[in-house]
Amino acid sequence: MLMLKTFFLALMVNFGCTQDYSVITGETKTIVVTETETVTETITEEVEIEVPVYIEVEVPVNEGVIWIDSFTQPMSVDGIDILWVIDRSGSMRLHDASLIAGVEAMLLALPASDWRLVMINADSSHSVTNSLFPLVPGDDAEDAADMLNTLSTAHREEGFNATYEYIVNNPYSSTWMRPDAGLLVVFVSDEEEQSDFEYPAASDFVTWYSSMRMGSVFMASIVNVEASESMCIWPPSPLDIGDRYMDATNMLGGTIVDICDDDWSPGVTDATHSIEPYEKIELTHKAEIDSIRVFVNGYLNHDWLYIESENTVYFTTIPSAGELVEVGYRYIESDTGA
Repeated sequence: MLMLKTFFLALMVNFGCTQDYSVITGETKTIVVTETETVTETITEEVEIEVPVYIEVEVPVNEGVIWIDSFTQPMSVDGIDILWVIDRSGSMRLHDASLIAGVEAMLLALPASDWRLVMINADSSHSVTNSLFPLVPGDDAEDAADMLNTLSTAHREEGFNATYEYIVNNPYSSTWMRPDAGLLVVFVSDEEEQSDFEYPAASDFVTWYSSMRMGSVFMASIVNVEASESMCIWPPSPLDIGDRYMDATNMLGGTIVDICDDDWSPGVTDATHSIEPYEKIELTHKAEIDSIRVFVNGYLNHDWLYIESENTVYFTTIPSAGELVEVGYRYIESDTGA
């Protein structure tokens, strides 16, 4: 029993006195500790900003209506070729006397030289074969009547297509029409234009027509106007109003004449003068003098004077070809015009 305890103690002493040890290699390790410090700094900067200040100002408004009259200065022309495109359906015979008087008014208003005039039928099947020699300076109303009487009766009222067929597909037209001359077409009809298939919109015809003569083209229409404005004894049917003719004519700044007017001469004369440069413009309404403003191609213009007794603006410097001239002014609504 004693030997066993001695052995056990010896064993405990042996295990309890065991030393720790390590392997030394001779290498030296350096450990570097880096410390990063983050600093946040707030900077306040003063910036000046302009803030618009809106002030309400009461602007006095004078009574009256604002109106704008305008025109585009025509291109210069070397002579003028004229086509009267005439509806020769049965109802148009009532207007023959006015028609001849209108042509005569044009002959008197035309310059003394360098113009040619032909009448064609508004039916394209007739116009494409027309071979009438044109009226020229020296011819008169009797010659015009003779030409009108050669146009046979036809029932198709398609002035747009008749014009195209005559100019493009009638070989005779090239014997007298000049590519360097201006071109004036006068439509005469008591019914609506009916070239709907060839020209669904009036602007389609105007696009083709304007492509000729370097833009030196002009137009007038002698047609049935709106019933509220018509001079006819019996107001025209809505189906007979020449809307397409009037639309095309307005697009070109041309002249429109009521076919029931007893005297076509003033309108025809205006149409004739449309081929000449505008030196003046008569205003539609009686203008308040201090309100008149003239713009040329959108820019305020001062080269003009206003003659009150004529209600007309005269240009001291004639606007150039192709320029858009607009005359804006105020008038009293009760005014019926000049």
